[in-house]
Amino acid sequence: MTDQDHAPIVPREGLDFGLNGDIPKYWMANDAFKTRFFDAMSTLFPMGEKFFITSVREFREGVSSPKLQQEVKDFIRQEAQHTLIHRQFNDRLKAQGIDIDGINAQLETMFFIDAPKISTPTQRLAATAALEHLTSMMCTCFFERKELLETSDPRVRAMYAWHAIEEVEHKAVAFDVLTQVAKAGYFARNVPMLTITFGFPITVARIMNHMFKVDGFNFWQRMKLWAKGLWWFYKPGGLFIPTLGYYMAYYKPGFHPWKVKEMPSYKTWLEVFERTGDPIAAGNALHAAGQ
Repeated sequence: MTDQDHAPIVPREGLDFGLNGDIPKYWMANDAFKTRFFDAMSTLFPMGEKFFITSVREFREGVSSPKLQQEVKDFIRQEAQHTLIHRQFNDRLKAQGIDIDGINAQLETMFFIDAPKISTPTQRLAATAALEHLTSMMCTCFFERKELLETSDPRVRAMYAWHAIEEVEHKAVAFDVLTQVAKAGYFARNVPMLTITFGFPITVARIMNHMFKVDGFNFWQRMKLWAKGLWWFYKPGGLFIPTLGYYMAYYKPGFHPWKVKEMPSYKTWLEVFERTGDPIAAGNALHAAGQ
């Protein structure tokens, strides 16, 4: 995949995923662990997307390329829509007793009070580029495998499919600003990835554990959930082991996000969405096209 033939960034607004409908509490295979993993990810997005936008905007005036200027603009529009939709989804979680306000407050402190005290704008942009790579990795690798989301509620699956499509489209923007404008070298872009590799799953795990407590699972029940869930994460052929090649590509000298493949069924989603305007139909088509 070259810089010339990659997917264009297309902001899509006003989408309706039916998130106010009768979505089951455990919408993924009626499995508490699997559901709460993706639910915990959703709680991160509003503040996370705001952090991404802020990090890129700090270098916006230095962007001289008209092409990259337009990509930054479209990146911001896409991320703003992701924030809006995930806030709607998170309202469901709040109604279940999840402390969304508390989670947001902690993330806001971490991203916008603590981080500026201990990091430079370039380091925060490098963290954004790293997180964008991890997000694109999960979007591409998870939707390659049909069995992972086979028994999920189609409305939630469609929300994540749309988010995945747009993450794939804009996966290079923060990286390009980091390398072309901030002039970050190999170590400047890779050290934040190492930090995030450990910090990100710890943050997700803490939110999941809070969710399990709200759901009424006692200590031993939670331990059983974690034992089974960690096997799902890290067993051979599990959730994360097949993503290692994509992850490790980031550390290669000369890496660029468009050197790793797009989601194989990207064009399937795009064709159905452009024909029907229905993100749920497009999500179902993307899932059906998985291997």
